Amino acid sequence: MTQEYLFIPDENGVEQKFEILYEFERHDTGQKYILVVPAEKDHDAEEQEVFAFRYHGEKDQMTLEMIEDDQEWEMVEEMFDMWLSDEYQVMTNESTK
Repeated sequence: MTQEYLFIPDENGVEQKFEILYEFERHDTGQKYILVVPAEKDHDAEEQEVFAFRYHGEKDQMTLEMIEDDQEWEMVEEMFDMWLSDEYQVMTNESTK
């Protein structure tokens, strides 16, 4: 699987590289979401911080928005948990082949 990356400026305006984990769109609202992790991740760490954003536009002209609503955040967490569960199943199935 090819990795996709996104560059997001930090509070000082320096662009940081993030790996795109998962994207989805809510069909009832048309809102799009993206989940990313820092590309320079610590492979020895047990946990990795995941960042989630609502976005508009396409990848080359994307506008990111923070998710501040608790209900919206819970929906994003549920979608991420489902995706993570599916990914874990795929990885487990591939390792038993």
